[in-house]
Amino acid sequence: MAADALRDFLEIPYDTLEEMNLQARQQRLDRVPADKVREERMAYLAGEKRIKAVTVCFTDIEGRLHMLDYDKKFLLKSSDNLTFDGSSIRGFSAQAESDLRLEIDWPAFYWLPSDVFGPGKVLVFGFVLEKDGTPYRADFRARLREATEALYAREGVVMNAANEIEGFLFKGRDAERHYHETGAFEFISTGGYYHSLPTDELRHFIDRTAEAQRALGFCNEKDHPEVAPSQFEMNYKYAEVNIAADQVQLYKLLARQVAAQMGLTASFLPKPVAGVNGNGMHSNLSLAKDGRNLFHEAGGRDGLSPRAWDFLQRLLANAGELCLVLNPSVNAYRRLDPHFEAPNQIKVSPTDRGSMIRIPLGNEHSARIEVRSVGPDANPYLLYYTLLRTGLEGPGAEPEDTTKRPRTRFLPDNIQDAIRLFKASRLLADQLGEDVHAKFAELKLMQAERCPKALGAIVKACEIQFHHEVTNQLLWSQF
Repeated sequence: MAADALRDFLEIPYDTLEEMNLQARQQRLDRVPADKVREERMAYLAGEKRIKAVTVCFTDIEGRLHMLDYDKKFLLKSSDNLTFDGSSIRGFSAQAESDLRLEIDWPAFYWLPSDVFGPGKVLVFGFVLEKDGTPYRADFRARLREATEALYAREGVVMNAANEIEGFLFKGRDAERHYHETGAFEFISTGGYYHSLPTDELRHFIDRTAEAQRALGFCNEKDHPEVAPSQFEMNYKYAEVNIAADQVQLYKLLARQVAAQMGLTASFLPKPVAGVNGNGMHSNLSLAKDGRNLFHEAGGRDGLSPRAWDFLQRLLANAGELCLVLNPSVNAYRRLDPHFEAPNQIKVSPTDRGSMIRIPLGNEHSARIEVRSVGPDANPYLLYYTLLRTGLEGPGAEPEDTTKRPRTRFLPDNIQDAIRLFKASRLLADQLGEDVHAKFAELKLMQAERCPKALGAIVKACEIQFHHEVTNQLLWSQF
């Protein structure tokens, strides 16, 4: 008898998946009480016999996505007592206090395309808790929710976000892990911006990944090859910021999984190849209340309201201190190179793509600010948490001396300077907490010290080998 005949695991058509995931997304947007959603999801899991496992996800302080598969029957009995070894996660608890808990965020529940993740599985995001059940302060997914809920309770305001995430597609599986052996990445396409035939390997990869995104309720808008060879971008609709941050993690997970199935590697290193454009994660932000875009004002400067200008000017005033959060790796500072449309100038402009913040053309629905200096390896929860709090509460800029010609300020061009500015920041120490602030700086310094201080013209193996998203524990332990 064939093995498949012995198994009957859940496999849902893509159009049905999209409907189910969009309904779950709407529940989050409508703020349906978590207890009600939990009851609904638990009943579903108990009744759906074809589900074998539930994948529970959490994100560490640097932004790596971690996944644990729980047997469905076990999860239904023990969902309030899920533990894991936090000392095994770089930047989490020390060995002497290793046990941490997971709390399932039931509204953040996804039905999965079985051809990408395997049949019989669903996925849900979680929060990290201390042993006593209190929130773990290095879990920025929970802290982002805490900050957004406080804003909503105080003003009825939500923060919306949309990401434009670029990546490269390279030949071979695990190309990043083998870079220290090969010293090179091999492109699968050299067509460039928008140029890709319908059956090209790059186009085939984009199509498959975009189909999976639609099935997960991303509300896709457009997808295309990007400027650099073998580069891609898939755009989707803005969402409330907690959903948008989860989508960053799912976007990269889907791309990596689809690429691996094709014998390829999807890379989100900011600048894996010298001499061509790097990968960015342009982050579009706005505030809304009762469905009204608070960043829009028809007669305002560049179509933005005073509140939008106040928000973005606070970001610019604290840009140097924020830079390590936006660009958290050694490799990220290669991307901040003015020869490749690098957004390294601390200014705002509706047209200049070298500006840290751009004001895209918009209307009452789409008016927003675009933070262009974000790398795709940033922790999306930490990113949005710091941007939200800084934009609302951060100190403003000193008044300009109008008698002098304004000088152009630049973001740091290496991680050591970014770490120095981050460590000296009273603003970020207050936002993150002294212990978490120090831990993040320590982790970034650990990576920096494994790499030459001067970047030079050639991408070094160490900046890829010790990159926080290239999860090679064996190499880390041998340093």
